[in-house]
Amino acid sequence: MSDDGPERQATFRTDGSLETDTTPEATGENDFGERKAENETDGGYSRYAVSSLLQKAVRRSDEEIAAWAAWELARSGYAWNLWDRLNLYVVEDLRAGSEVALLVERYEELATERWEPDEWRGRLCAIHAALAAARARSAREAANADAYFSAVAEERAEARERGEEPDHDFPAGDLEAGGEFDVALDGHTGEGAKRDRGTRFFKTRGARVGPEGEDETSARWQRLAMALDDDVAYSAAELDHAVAPVDPDDPWTEPEEIGGGNGEGESTDGDVDAGSDGSLTDFSG
Repeated sequence: MSDDGPERQATFRTDGSLETDTTPEATGENDFGERKAENETDGGYSRYAVSSLLQKAVRRSDEEIAAWAAWELARSGYAWNLWDRLNLYVVEDLRAGSEVALLVERYEELATERWEPDEWRGRLCAIHAALAAARARSAREAANADAYFSAVAEERAEARERGEEPDHDFPAGDLEAGGEFDVALDGHTGEGAKRDRGTRFFKTRGARVGPEGEDETSARWQRLAMALDDDVAYSAAELDHAVAPVDPDDPWTEPEEIGGGNGEGESTDGDVDAGSDGSLTDFSG
């Protein structure tokens, strides 16, 4: 122990560089004029407790607590901890698709690359990021899914070792041709390639979207591209099916045959035009 207080415990990264829990920015005195202890914030709190409080505030949408916790970490020299945690929270505690992930990244860039993270502007970025996260839709769906899938993986492995069927299985179950997810086994997979599921199968089945379906312009482009394909002659029924939205209550079922079958019968060979609704007119005569 030195005259300046307890020494920080140091560890080394794999590249040999020094790593400490408390960076030089986090040393000094707290608000009470006392020498800050290891991992202590300026307010006299443990940074681990403040970081945990920040996550719970984001999760429970408590804006004031989230803003304070972010401010406390930023002003105390633990901005690196704050931004690391905030980036974790947006994937652990917020609903998928939230734009907050991009906002947090931008605020971090401003706070750490344009300004100093513990100065006034850096602290404002910390508060903004925490408020944005707290105001976003909270959900632990990714964490819950990870825990669920991991537990099922263990159950499946243990059941196989016992020679039994598992009590719980993955949502996809067994990916087999002819099964519920048969459409996934297109020519991009070994099973699909063995069944000669090439462009026709993919365009008419594997590329379908839903349940909203393609918008008007996208559907028009897709029908035209298929109709003008020199290698595959699609029937009118196949063109219609390719852009039809999947059934929201049964998104994986595909008919064994589409219209006149596997493209047999009337085709769209010739000059074609597509109306605004994506319909095709044959000018081949």
